[in-house]
Amino acid sequence: MPRMSSPAVALDSSRLEKLTELRRAVELALEGKADAVELALVALLGRGHVLIEDVPGVGKTTLARALAKAIGGQMRRVQFTSDLLPSDVLGVSVYDQRLSDFVLRKGPVFSNVLLADEINRASPRTQSALLEAMNDGQVSLDGKTLSLPDPFFVIATQNPQDFAGTFPLPESQLDRFMVRISIGYPPAHVETRLLLGTETDRVARVPVVLNPDTLLDLQGDVDRVAFDPALATYLHAIIVATRSSPSLALGASTRAGMNLSRAARARALLRGRHYAIADDIHSLAVPLLSHRVRLAAHAEGYVPSREESEGAVREAVARVPVPL
Repeated sequence: MPRMSSPAVALDSSRLEKLTELRRAVELALEGKADAVELALVALLGRGHVLIEDVPGVGKTTLARALAKAIGGQMRRVQFTSDLLPSDVLGVSVYDQRLSDFVLRKGPVFSNVLLADEINRASPRTQSALLEAMNDGQVSLDGKTLSLPDPFFVIATQNPQDFAGTFPLPESQLDRFMVRISIGYPPAHVETRLLLGTETDRVARVPVVLNPDTLLDLQGDVDRVAFDPALATYLHAIIVATRSSPSLALGASTRAGMNLSRAARARALLRGRHYAIADDIHSLAVPLLSHRVRLAAHAEGYVPSREESEGAVREAVARVPVPL
């Protein structure tokens, strides 16, 4: 893939070294899944959120725990079920007789890393409780607007094989996730070692590499990664191609394009570069756009697979010439 760059701004070399340490730390818990780890870190650096769509037992919770530990942040986990209420996620005001007043009991959303497990099993009302939190880093409760901890990072999971009793995420919710990841089964040598039972908790060996303040500095560094205007033209052409694709009824949104731009910068930084290149956009287009598009009409009740939406986006991207 041809390289394109604009004059780069010097970044803190010590923080760039921290990114290498962060990647290695998370890979200790999710060995053999470098691509999935990189995508998660791209979203983390890009101030985005992650949707992991995979079968149970392949390391979704492990990834969330490893990230939370490596950045020195607090993680909370919520098991989404059909009877889960918005207050179970956001919090609720309860009357305190000692104070003769209502006191807010903050929900699990007030954390650095929130794991929303099987998010599509909750009702749309509960799913929508996360919209403001994921988009603005705040929640509205009892007429008050409360800021969430910064950084704030959501990892949501759903099982692509079992749709009974689920509520598919609407486009507005899917558009809040920067990337969609599929972890897959571990390599044979890793799975064999796990079957020996000698590693009961892989997250235990993950060191604390950063603290939340350092992570905020790194997220700020993403803004300083050089992004050539020609890359913006290339990215826009990809977005337009998804909107004109005959395979897609709904193309990528403007927010999707902005996310892809920021993710490309984050990937460049993660790889030790102070400038983005065309390959950053090309490599991230499918995991960033495929969950945000809607395939052309199918038979009623048919649920398109991840592979179908990814294939449609891949075809749209292939039609756009890479700038020289």
